[in-house]
Amino acid sequence: MSDSGVKGDGATSPDSVPSLYAWAGGAEALARLTARFYERVRDDALLGPVFAQMSAAHPAHVALFLGEVLGGPARYSAEKGGHPEMIRHHLDRHLTEAQRRRWSELLLDTADELGLPADPEFRSAFVAYIEWGSRLAVINSQAGATVASDAPMPVWGWGVPGGPYRP
Repeated sequence: MSDSGVKGDGATSPDSVPSLYAWAGGAEALARLTARFYERVRDDALLGPVFAQMSAAHPAHVALFLGEVLGGPARYSAEKGGHPEMIRHHLDRHLTEAQRRRWSELLLDTADELGLPADPEFRSAFVAYIEWGSRLAVINSQAGATVASDAPMPVWGWGVPGGPYRP
């Protein structure tokens, strides 16, 4: 599948395949997902301490990021600094594999709880991004990691070969 029919605002033309963002339910669905997810994170024994100093705006920022990654509007890049800024938020956090796995598990459980699409095509693409992105977060959280100021924003699609970055 191709996301060539996806417009910059995450909408689709009538004869095109919807973006993952549109299929998930757009900005509203992702805002609900991240709000509920981070409520659960606060109460989690493994993740709670990692996010103890999380700002009240954090869930909304993550919703913007996920929205852009899934083919929605480029608001995180425009308003928050794009992928380099997301990487900066992970520097020197020393995240562990156990924390990464729990983060992914809790996010996917929350997606189920809130009724995000459960069809195999969407979930396969969504899980692929969550796995890729959370592993990258762990890498970027270790000592010595740096930020490339031109790091492109990953954009995930429906399993299209060629990598997660826009050309």
